[in-house]
Amino acid sequence: MAGRAGVSWCGVVRWLEPGGGIGNASEPEESIMRSTSNGAKSAGCLLVGLLVIAAGAYAAAEVTKYSVHDMSRPRPVVVKPPERVGEAPADAIVLFGGKESDLLQWQKGNDPEDPAAWMVVDDYMVVPKKAGSIQTKESFGSCQLHVEWRTPEGVPETVTSQSRSNSGVFLMGTYEVQILDSYGNETYADGQAGAMYGQHPPMVNVCRPAGQWQSYDIAFMRPLFDDDGNCVRKARITLFHNGVCIHNNLEIEGTTFHKRKARYRAHGEGPIQLQDHGNPMRFRNIWIRRLPEEPYLIK
Repeated sequence: MAGRAGVSWCGVVRWLEPGGGIGNASEPEESIMRSTSNGAKSAGCLLVGLLVIAAGAYAAAEVTKYSVHDMSRPRPVVVKPPERVGEAPADAIVLFGGKESDLLQWQKGNDPEDPAAWMVVDDYMVVPKKAGSIQTKESFGSCQLHVEWRTPEGVPETVTSQSRSNSGVFLMGTYEVQILDSYGNETYADGQAGAMYGQHPPMVNVCRPAGQWQSYDIAFMRPLFDDDGNCVRKARITLFHNGVCIHNNLEIEGTTFHKRKARYRAHGEGPIQLQDHGNPMRFRNIWIRRLPEEPYLIK
């Protein structure tokens, strides 16, 4: 994890934020800790191992804890909400707001010198033929993401399943939320619109007909890895498709693959990627908010 120091404390893998805050590890690790003897836990709590995982190193800092309803606890930052649902709040990073210059925040593939070749029309961008997938130049971890997308009209009825208006949104460049025309279009369940591709189908199908704008509102929690590359906390996602919850705090099983079972491989933050699957998809109103860890700090 870039910019974080990993800590093994009381048998639970934790991490240090640059400001000194400590985040929690996965529930399975905690259950293992509870099964150890009191003596082992007491001894383990005395040992704090600091693992430097990026160029910067951070010293372990004492964590401030608070009583319930403690008036000295810092208040949340005030953020101006949007006027209408779907618009970006004041603290969001607008990745695409309908301007040609917005494409400067995107690149083709992994080369920051290779500009995004998608075309801006009115307030949306469209995928030209053989333009290639695009990704943000900036990397992200846990986040709130809003994306609006539209499948093309006039696709012949003979074009079905995965060939019918296919695309995807990749979180951290790794975990794909499928985009597809799933209105009256049968395909495998873990490949329809809203699916965590190759892993989990959506709970319900709320896809609109082709030619209508649709939205994804995503709350994503990044995975955590130890110094050996083992995943100690799986990624999680809550996803609203057209305002309807289709994934609720769902564990993601690993990196998205095609026709292969998902598995984790260690990585740091990554870009938001929009897939070119050979279809003239449209996208608009894309914004993101970074989300911090929320450790429990009550005494």
